Amino acid sequence: MTEFADRPNSWAARALLHRLGQAALDAVLIALSYWLAFALRFDDSVPRRFDSLYGKTVAIVVCANLAVFIALRFYTKWWRFTSLRDLQTICAGVILGGFAVTTILTVWHPAHSPAVPRGVLFIDLVLTLLTVGGARFVVRSVMERPPTGDLVASGRRVLICGAGEAGNILIREMQRNRTLGYIPVGIIDDDPRKRGLRVHGVKTRGTREQLPRVLREQHVDEVIIAMPSAPGAVRREIVEVCRQFGVKCTTLPGLPELITGEVTVRRLREVRVEDVLGRAPVEVDLAKVARYLNGRTVMVTGAGGSIGSELCRQVAALGVRRLLMVDHSENNLFEIDLELRDNGSTNLVAVIADCKDEASMEQCFREYRPQIVFHAAAYKHVPMMELNPLQAVANNALATSLMADLAERFDVERFCLISTDKAVEPKTIMGATKALAERVIEARAESSRTRFAAVRFGNVLGSSGSVLPIFRRQIAGGGPVTVTHPEMTRFFMTIPEAVQLVLEATGIAEGGDIFVLDMGEPVRILDLAHRTIELSGHRPGRDIQIEITGIRPGERLHEELFNVDEQVRPTRYVKVLRATRPPLAAAQLRAGLTELARRVHARDEQGLAEVLWPTLGVGREQSAEGELGYLQDHTSTEAET
Repeated sequence: MTEFADRPNSWAARALLHRLGQAALDAVLIALSYWLAFALRFDDSVPRRFDSLYGKTVAIVVCANLAVFIALRFYTKWWRFTSLRDLQTICAGVILGGFAVTTILTVWHPAHSPAVPRGVLFIDLVLTLLTVGGARFVVRSVMERPPTGDLVASGRRVLICGAGEAGNILIREMQRNRTLGYIPVGIIDDDPRKRGLRVHGVKTRGTREQLPRVLREQHVDEVIIAMPSAPGAVRREIVEVCRQFGVKCTTLPGLPELITGEVTVRRLREVRVEDVLGRAPVEVDLAKVARYLNGRTVMVTGAGGSIGSELCRQVAALGVRRLLMVDHSENNLFEIDLELRDNGSTNLVAVIADCKDEASMEQCFREYRPQIVFHAAAYKHVPMMELNPLQAVANNALATSLMADLAERFDVERFCLISTDKAVEPKTIMGATKALAERVIEARAESSRTRFAAVRFGNVLGSSGSVLPIFRRQIAGGGPVTVTHPEMTRFFMTIPEAVQLVLEATGIAEGGDIFVLDMGEPVRILDLAHRTIELSGHRPGRDIQIEITGIRPGERLHEELFNVDEQVRPTRYVKVLRATRPPLAAAQLRAGLTELARRVHARDEQGLAEVLWPTLGVGREQSAEGELGYLQDHTSTEAET
């Protein structure tokens, strides 16, 4: 214990010595610059009357400059990390120091000595800027350029795809930190004007079309895709070339993942199937569109889930006053709370509670007074909800109605329900309960001061229970990968991308809005299976077989994002559409919810369908036998939202 108690003092002493060393070196450089200023001003023949002036004034020059440097916090940074922003501070410090010296020596000069010539003072300012600034960049240059043979044996020869800002940062970090074990040997960029140019000494060796030649010539060990805004087709082409040459390929995350984090080597990861889907990247200025969150208390229900946890990550980075995370799963809530605290978030409140429990949720609203609510808590697995319809209705429909009531009672400013494309012309219990939740939101259009909205989107890649984890599990087991129909398609979106658009949509809600995210072009599940197998290092049809199992009862060949009676209108955000339709009659909706609550309380599973579908005003097409056939295989290729 004594050893650990003594460490802070030891670190403080070392930091103080480091700062004193920097200041001492600066003092030497300032004094040297001042001496050189005399020599240059008088062509190395200083007149006799100025002989002793240097010795009488050098202490003033050094002390005045150091005082300014200390005030500008020159000695709180390591010279090896000097940046262009630091150069601006150095210029300001030297100019202010020169002004201070000129003022002092103009007002006062040594007895029986002339004043310091203005030419000397001007030359001294220029030389001080060159020596003080130059010393720092020399140190950085030396630290970032290890000896030629230092890492050749152990470092990986990497090729950077992208000569933009992200590639610039990666190369600088690799050169600065030798322990990373990366040796950048070249850059690939599609801009032909950059051919032959160098970034931190690393040469641009060609365009993407010339990647095969560069891989052969440079004996590359790894290719890094440093283009966060690159579309999936570009990434897929690079990955395919690397696969042909047996070269490892890694990537920086796309813009949605990087939106709340910075570019760094630590963010590099394997290329995933969601990176190569071909979707155009979504670029969202979150700081602009999410101003409505600034200084607010924000509640996220289902905070430990796939969508809820990403909502927490992005909301926590947007300057909220407090983030209230609600989930009934202790472990999931613990994980996201720990992650956010490790990343520096402190304004967090983690609440273990069930959104169906009126007493718990009322206490939560009363104690913390949330101003913005994102209601992401829901049961989402279609087969599980068919087996447990009471829980589906209670959690997805009745809990949403309860949360909406509490939001109105406690003057919440905005309330956003996370919905799903399964709510469109629903054919399953899960879809019907989410459709009813949307109807609850629509019913609040005119009667509430709270701005209610629901955001509907399709399948989310990588979420728990989605198709990708199922495929990966099947691949890990040696196959086969099961696909129900070769022409089946689904809309896909990454989790960070979906959450960004949710934040956009909530900001423009007027009341009772149903927003639908533009999911892009649908993707064939069979193509997704092929790409997942390839990115796992296997060959489809040879290493891993793909088995067509046949479409199941109740399963759609193609998903829809809009109901037949909905009118679709654009919003000011290109990727966010507004769907409008006549709301359900208030009396019909209220009576339906009341009767559903009674039957849930009575544990009347058989009677739920008699109320649920008529409340929605639709009929259920599939039979009981069809439902049973649907439930027999839980490894659905349908990624549930």
